[in-house]
Order: sequence, then C-alpha cells, then structure tokens
Amino acid sequence: MKHSILITALLFSCCLLGQDWKGNYAEALLASKQESKPLVLVFSGSDWCGPCKRLDRNIWQSEAFKAYASQHYILYNADFPRKKTNKLPEEKINANKQLAERYNPKGHFPLVLVLNGQEEVLGKTGYEKVSPDAYLSLLNSFIK
Repeated sequence: MKHSILITALLFSCCLLGQDWKGNYAEALLASKQESKPLVLVFSGSDWCGPCKRLDRNIWQSEAFKAYASQHYILYNADFPRKKTNKLPEEKINANKQLAERYNPKGHFPLVLVLNGQEEVLGKTGYEKVSPDAYLSLLNSFIK
C-alpha cells in the first residue's frame, strides 16, 4: 500500500513539472513581473474550437514546448468553454471576459498574445500548423 501511494505521488509530481498554466490572470501577471518573463496569454475555446484543440494537442502538450516554456514563459489560458459540463467558476468567466474586452475585442480563437510585465502586447498569433520548435521561434521573435 505504501509503495502504491509513493508511486502515485511521484507520477503526479512529474506531471506538474511540465507546464505551469496559472490559475488566474493576476497571478500570471505578478509572476511575469517577479520572474522577468514574458506572459503568454491564450484565448481559447477548449471544448468547441477545432484550431484551439489542435494548438493544445500539437503545441502546448508537446514535450518541446513544455520544457522550454517552464523556463522562459509565464502561461495563462483565458478559456471560453461552451458545454455546461466544462463551465468555469463565475469569477473566472468574468475575469476572462474582461481580458477579452481588452485584448481580444474581435473574438478571435485561438488568439495567442505575448505580453511583457507592463501588459504591453509584444506580438500575437493564432494556430499555426508548424512544429513546436517553430512555434517557439515565432513566440520568441516577439520578445525584443
């Protein structure tokens, strides 16, 4: 029994070492400032947007992106799911709507922004059918 608990704990901790998508925008912005790392702000529709799903599967979940992002970026996903089973807490819905009003008024999905600690947009993109390394190069090209 003790061995199975230890193994489960080790597996769970390994999963946490990959990406660290912040739970709220304020936390992400603070981390961006404190760590002097750019903030990658993603607007997605996780349960209805095909390109969003491909971006998640092909880029965000790739080992190359996970390894690089954990060292070089702060990540926040402003998600807008539509299914009732995926509904976010009201506080997060409202926070994501405010972010969309400010950074995504035309409602493009997916929209990926790279911001600095002063919340200035350094660059933006969406889904690109490229390798994770090429996508990282694109994101890095926004950082001056």
